[in-house]
Amino acid sequence: MVGATGAVGREMVSILEEREFPVSELVLLASERSEGERIEFYGKNRSVAKLTRDSFEDVDIALFSAGSERSLKFAPLAVKSGAVVIDNSSAFRMDPKIPLVVPEVNAHAIEKHGGIIANPNCSTIGLIMALKPIHDAAGVKRVVVTTFQSVSGTGREAIDELAGQTVALLNFKDIEKKGLSPPDRL
Repeated sequence: MVGATGAVGREMVSILEEREFPVSELVLLASERSEGERIEFYGKNRSVAKLTRDSFEDVDIALFSAGSERSLKFAPLAVKSGAVVIDNSSAFRMDPKIPLVVPEVNAHAIEKHGGIIANPNCSTIGLIMALKPIHDAAGVKRVVVTTFQSVSGTGREAIDELAGQTVALLNFKDIEKKGLSPPDRL
């Protein structure tokens, strides 16, 4: 799990446990800053290791949720080590050689993965799951969508910043803006 200490990474680890995904060994990876943090999985506290070029030895499936820059750098290394990468960033979403998969809609596309599978952004996944049966039944020619993205996609710091801003606003105080960057888009 690349990006294990981020908000999305932690949720992915939680869902693996909730769904009782068969994992013989969970490798938790993050930046140097998070090295040594502990994350509970199946009742055991597991240590987070620093993501390096050699992190993927004996890894079968590598879940990536650490942003496009890290995906572009490390996903090919994971594939070279024999892992199949499922990437949650925007790094590979527009690459015609890499399948963009929503399992409930086009699971068959996984067969052509070549080592990396991309997934759309969270709002797109929900929208596509709703539109697919409509398209199959009646055809959809065009959809115009406006989304308001969750601050959680930017990470823990942004969630904490929003919480602090909310408290300040409700107490009639000035709001402090740190200008945290938005999450990957597309």
